Amino acid sequence: MSTAPEIRAPRTTSATGRIAPQYKRSGGSKSQFEMLAWLFMRLSGVVLVVLIFGHLTVNLLLGQGVHGIDFGFVAGKWADPFWQVWDLAMLWLAMLHGTNGVRTIINDYAERDSVRFWLKMVLFAASAVIVILGTLVIFTFDPCPHGITTGLPDFCPAA
Repeated sequence: MSTAPEIRAPRTTSATGRIAPQYKRSGGSKSQFEMLAWLFMRLSGVVLVVLIFGHLTVNLLLGQGVHGIDFGFVAGKWADPFWQVWDLAMLWLAMLHGTNGVRTIINDYAERDSVRFWLKMVLFAASAVIVILGTLVIFTFDPCPHGITTGLPDFCPAA
């Protein structure tokens, strides 16, 4: 009669007698931030699919398609507050969704606390700059620039 070999519990001593490697990270927070971030990724992904397909349908399938996209097309679109809010929501959700995804990757692969901290600081700074500049462009865009008389949308006084 043979005896079965002993099966050790995971992360205990290995066959060589050494302790299995484990990450040495600072204590995790006891808040629900990671669960809320996970939930945000799922919900924002669904909303982004709707926003992006709406954006692509209006810009590429309706009207003249890709050949109709020019300054006048964008100016006419952003003259309507609905499209400003639509594009703003798409910008903000895409940036927050992508930033959260890259934050998760940094947490998974950066082993040292200091490296993880600085990578996330660079990520958050870059994301903030892009969101701020994008928001400024959407809301300060002038569809009727002064001094230009050709190629303007029909609603501009100089056209």
